[in-house]
Amino acid sequence: MNFSQTVRPPPVRADSGSDFACLSRKIQEAGLMARRPGYYALRMAAVTALYAAGWTAFVLIGDSWWTLPAAAFLTFVFGQVALLAHDLAHRQVFRLRKASEVSGRLAGNLGIGMGYGWWQDKHTRHHANPNHQDLDPDLDPDILVWTQDQARAARGLPRLLGRSQAFLFFPLLTLEGFNLHVSRVRSLFDRSLKHRVWEGALLAAHLAAYLGALFLVLPPGKAVVFLLVHQCLFGIYLGSIFAPNHKGMPILRGAERPDFLRRQVLTSRDVRGGRFTDIVLGGLNYKIEHHLFPSMPSPHLRRAQTIVRGYCQELGVSYLETSLVSSYRQTLASLHAAGSPLRTPRTA
Repeated sequence: MNFSQTVRPPPVRADSGSDFACLSRKIQEAGLMARRPGYYALRMAAVTALYAAGWTAFVLIGDSWWTLPAAAFLTFVFGQVALLAHDLAHRQVFRLRKASEVSGRLAGNLGIGMGYGWWQDKHTRHHANPNHQDLDPDLDPDILVWTQDQARAARGLPRLLGRSQAFLFFPLLTLEGFNLHVSRVRSLFDRSLKHRVWEGALLAAHLAAYLGALFLVLPPGKAVVFLLVHQCLFGIYLGSIFAPNHKGMPILRGAERPDFLRRQVLTSRDVRGGRFTDIVLGGLNYKIEHHLFPSMPSPHLRRAQTIVRGYCQELGVSYLETSLVSSYRQTLASLHAAGSPLRTPRTA
């Protein structure tokens, strides 16, 4: 898709300021940037209770294969902790940075073994340049290739998998949980990472408690199976949350850098759904609104959508909202198209 073709020239506006500044005023006037301490207190209490209930059930079930349903339940709970850490990182919960960072590290590092500092740095760079081939770390070719240029330059595993990556995408998500653990361990050797000692201590505490619980309650074989089921399902859940947001949307290259509003709206998509979808995807089904206003509390995103969508229609800016199934279909189609050079025989 030619990025420049997705936007009509904006109409002449009588009010002053950029298009985003005008939208921001509308959002502020609607009170949608106001914090929601009561909501987040209830949400944190609920997630904590579910976390405790999951591990309590695991211990009470004991040496039995019936612990595997507990693994599936804890997959959902770990995903909810990750989503809560995401909101904390964006300072949606607390006004002060210190409170946000402390809570985020407790939830991310200690709660689920996620490298909070490493992820926050990566995620901040993604927000600044979403879907930019050169600047968005989420488009770095690791195992998958996201563009045909990356496919042509691919070597090793990406080249081997790239030709069939659309069919392998969901199976590969089973490894994402393990990949996150490897990445957070690597990050501890990066001297630029702030609070490395604290992060390392929290991660070590999580690992000791997690493996200790598994191997104290279960015999080695069942403990390993529990770990594999839990971490594989966790990877699928996380991937299923984040994949619908940008994959299959326009990819920027080189000097392509439209204004902030268009950069965020045109590279993101929203996912239709009700309250259940809001809970399962943690508000990231309103990805356009979240990217425009990262510090907006997630319960306000639904109301913000009406304002943002109407404003984009007024400007003539393409605004995409689709079903969850359709978003996955678009993601897989874009992966298949990106890998096409690897399916074309080279000519001498």
